[in-house]
Amino acid sequence: MKPQIEQIESWARYAGKMAIEMRKEDLKVEYKNQADLVTRADKAIEAYLLAQLEENFPSHTALAEETGMHKKDSAHKWYIDPIDGTLNYAHGLPEYSISIAYAYEGELQVGVVYCPEMDELFSAVKGQGAWLNGEPIRVSRIDKLTDALLITGFRHALLDTPRTNIDNFIHFSRKAQTVRRLGSAALDLAYVAAGRAEGFWEIALNPWDVAAGILLVREAGGIVEGLFGEADLLTGSVDILSANPAIFPQMRKVLEEVRKLKASNIQTL
Repeated sequence: MKPQIEQIESWARYAGKMAIEMRKEDLKVEYKNQADLVTRADKAIEAYLLAQLEENFPSHTALAEETGMHKKDSAHKWYIDPIDGTLNYAHGLPEYSISIAYAYEGELQVGVVYCPEMDELFSAVKGQGAWLNGEPIRVSRIDKLTDALLITGFRHALLDTPRTNIDNFIHFSRKAQTVRRLGSAALDLAYVAAGRAEGFWEIALNPWDVAAGILLVREAGGIVEGLFGEADLLTGSVDILSANPAIFPQMRKVLEEVRKLKASNIQTL
């Protein structure tokens, strides 16, 4: 049995209510590292979502942020991020989301990203489209990078390494209309799908961060790939590029230029 979108949407909405209510209490913040937090709400919401899977799809595999892989039938796989943007959530910023996706035989079938504070429910079904609160969404039609609003993020652990995203950020800041850092990759992808941003890129994300958002963008007419080409975006560390069809090749060109510059600088050291 495969899941229905309405079922997953209901889980996401309930999880959103949990997040809002739990912010009124002691979140019991713990630190994975300086910029990576986990709260009581992350754990409680993940436990709730995993309980729904156990009740409704007990044979399915799940990959969840806080508890890792729950391996069963690998043909059916779920990707769960109980709160994407926990740092924002812990500080009281509204830019966080619940992200749930389901894949069959490695192909994403259903994805939901819910922002509780703004009551915005983004959802997608493979081959059927993408929606925001039930209304169809499409990527934007802006076709010039100079007119584009882009979104990115930075992994704290990579800031002083060759994998840092800072160089990309500087170059895009010069070539695009603006670049924003919002703090929830799932929402960033949802915003590209809804035409609120023209493109999004980031380095070293996790599958649970992006799975639902990938389907949203693709079903809304956008492109999602690895940073420099085709890649498995549902396993391991994920370097991702997403944009509308006109902006995507322009972003890829900038990324390639930056990569060449970094390589030449390393060789001259």
